[in-house]
Amino acid sequence: MPPEKAQVLPMLLKKLIKAEGISLRFIHSALIVIALIVSWFLIYSTFQLSVAFLDVTEATDQYIEMHKAASEMMDATDYLVEMVQRYTLDGNSIYLHNYFDEMFESRSREAAIEKMSAYAEEKEAVAKLRKALDASAELTERDYYAMKLVIEATGYSPVPEQLKEIELRPEHAPLPAWEKKAAAQHLVSDEAYYRKLDRIRSDMKESLSILESRTRSVQLKSTADMRSSLRGVRIVTIAQAVAILIMTLLTVSLGISPVLKAVDKIREDSPIPVAGAKEFRYLAQAYNRMFEVYKSSVASLNYKASHDELTKVYNRAGYDLLLSGFELSTTSILLLDVDLFKSINDTYGHEIGDRVLQKVTKSITKYFRADDYVCRIGGDEFVIIMQRANRAHSKLIEDKVRQINDALRDTSDGLPMVSVSAGVAFGDESDSAEQMFKHADAALYETKRKGRNGVSFYEAPK
Repeated sequence: MPPEKAQVLPMLLKKLIKAEGISLRFIHSALIVIALIVSWFLIYSTFQLSVAFLDVTEATDQYIEMHKAASEMMDATDYLVEMVQRYTLDGNSIYLHNYFDEMFESRSREAAIEKMSAYAEEKEAVAKLRKALDASAELTERDYYAMKLVIEATGYSPVPEQLKEIELRPEHAPLPAWEKKAAAQHLVSDEAYYRKLDRIRSDMKESLSILESRTRSVQLKSTADMRSSLRGVRIVTIAQAVAILIMTLLTVSLGISPVLKAVDKIREDSPIPVAGAKEFRYLAQAYNRMFEVYKSSVASLNYKASHDELTKVYNRAGYDLLLSGFELSTTSILLLDVDLFKSINDTYGHEIGDRVLQKVTKSITKYFRADDYVCRIGGDEFVIIMQRANRAHSKLIEDKVRQINDALRDTSDGLPMVSVSAGVAFGDESDSAEQMFKHADAALYETKRKGRNGVSFYEAPK
């Protein structure tokens, strides 16, 4: 790109930033339209990519299923061979039953072919497996005859239905038992038997080879499609990144930067500069007017009117003022009082009682967050206003109350051991501040009913 053209965008941005009364709404609307167009192309490209990926996944999954079916067929064939050979060796009828259970109950080979037949495009591979199954029928005839020889030799009963009609050949019928068994063993282990078995396995392996070749072909085609889609995604992503960069630069210059400067001024308790986008300038002017009103209001707010003289925390008036300014749905309150506090005053005097209240206040302030507000609203009654707290923080609140009670058990300061009871209500479960206080009071009552020295959470009646 020529240098003079490369400088066009920065120059335009500079003019926009310095211009008077530029509207962020207009800039964002234009950039959002651009972003939507770019996003559409990105979605389209990713859709093409996902289609190619699904093709690869489907082909791979199909290969796995087909390979599994073919392997099951091979395993079933080997299992039948093993059972008939073991039966001819020692005549144990369990092998006879295992053989026929596999042949007529499990039917693993037939099930494998049915599973593979579900994939119409794999006719060639299925044909190879069917050929292997047909070839195994010849072995089955040998197996049956060998098992009938062993049954005749051992006198086993009852004879399986499949073997009843088999007649021994003239050369085998008069043989003694041991020779019949030897003949049976020879039938299922001679060279001819294994040649047939090798042909069956060869057909099965050819079926697997066909599956592998086709799967590889699909994977190669899908991979090429994925590469093409990825190139499109890269191009569209770059275009989207440029649009985002432009939006970010304008937003930072006209919106975020003036806001950050305004935040610094607010922290300094000063008016904020009127600069930046048209919308922010309007807000800055409105804030500065409110700032003046606020200053005059703060000057008239007496600290003693909102704070408790003994404990230095907020009093009832401060509590009402604070709670009225918080968003109820994200605020919770904990109502707390000192267990049997009247007995402290009666036993040790009001001076010790006041010191106990100061100790309780110190413990609450220590274990709750800095942005939680502690209020003393009565003699020994406190409220903690917790911002950004909900029922998910129940365990944390329980731990804080336990820590407070652990601290109050320490008598090394000369003060009697006390404990506190608490009840918690969540703002998102209450309709008003008054109702939330009633819920907390009900939860506090539940704590006292259970024996004090703990915390309960308000549960709505069912």
